[in-house]
Amino acid sequence: MPKKEAVAKSEAVAKKGAVAGRKDAAIDGRAAAPSRKSTDAPSRKSTDAKLVQLLNQSLGWELRAQAMYAHYAAYVKGLESLTLAEHFEGEVTESLGHAKQVRDIIAALGGEAVTTRDDAEIVHTEDTQVMLEEALKTESAAAEAYRTIIPMVKNHAVFYHAIYHILKDESAAVIEVETLLGR
Repeated sequence: MPKKEAVAKSEAVAKKGAVAGRKDAAIDGRAAAPSRKSTDAPSRKSTDAKLVQLLNQSLGWELRAQAMYAHYAAYVKGLESLTLAEHFEGEVTESLGHAKQVRDIIAALGGEAVTTRDDAEIVHTEDTQVMLEEALKTESAAAEAYRTIIPMVKNHAVFYHAIYHILKDESAAVIEVETLLGR
């Protein structure tokens, strides 16, 4: 085939591929398949909306944990204050990191992240037993929220990895607080 014919044929195939929306048609000469709209778009959208709702619930718990642990770090007294203040401050830092990861996922999904904490009351106390009981409630609720999210992100490796590690941290925190409570 002469060079001019080959170029003309290549341009025709490329044009046909571009019109049909198939970029690879120009490369390998295959006929382009007609474009199809995804039939699962509505279910995908509702799944994403539900996921964003659950992520926002988790974000609310992380924001609550930040406020609660910072408050308890300031008010812990006695011998326990030497270790518990540091523990509570570490939990603030961990919650900040979790909140960032959750916000990033919400943004990637096109959702809007909440900016307020969960409205569960933060009990003001100087009693370390009460502080730890409140910490256990918070960590348990957060862990349960992430357990609910895991199946929804199992097919998205990046989201799954982030949520899995947050869940692992929350589960470890539950065990740690139970240990501090002597259970």
